[in-house]
Amino acid sequence: MKYSGTLLAVRDISRARKLYEGLLGCVVSMDLGVYIAYTNGISLQQEETWLSFINRDADEITYGANDAELFFEEHEIESFFVRMRVFDVELIHGLIEHNWGQRAVRFYDIDGHIIEVGEHMGDVARRFLSAGMTREQAAQRMEVPVEMIDGFLKDE
Repeated sequence: MKYSGTLLAVRDISRARKLYEGLLGCVVSMDLGVYIAYTNGISLQQEETWLSFINRDADEITYGANDAELFFEEHEIESFFVRMRVFDVELIHGLIEHNWGQRAVRFYDIDGHIIEVGEHMGDVARRFLSAGMTREQAAQRMEVPVEMIDGFLKDE
């Protein structure tokens, strides 16, 4: 079996597209109007069409359930945080630093889906290494095995 992606039901696909493409940089691989597939595996489905597929009424969809999130990594986390202010999003928390050193922001998209955008882990590793940490110290600070440091640095 092969995992193919994640589909999000949205109330207004045009508004959702502005956020996913304009802010999050998602690239369209298929556009059927009521269904948009992105190259990163995320898809958006207009609510009415989704409901017809699952044979349910609109009151059976719960947006903003706080039970899952989509996670993105960003090389320029500070400038992303500034850019996101022009989009219609509700912050869950501003820019924070996790215990492992990665800076991140969480917010709701226009339909209440949780989005986290975190600093690219390679950038976290580079920040620690350029501050004089050894690979072992950076790995300990980032709470990962030492072997993952090189992987983070290669993963662009």
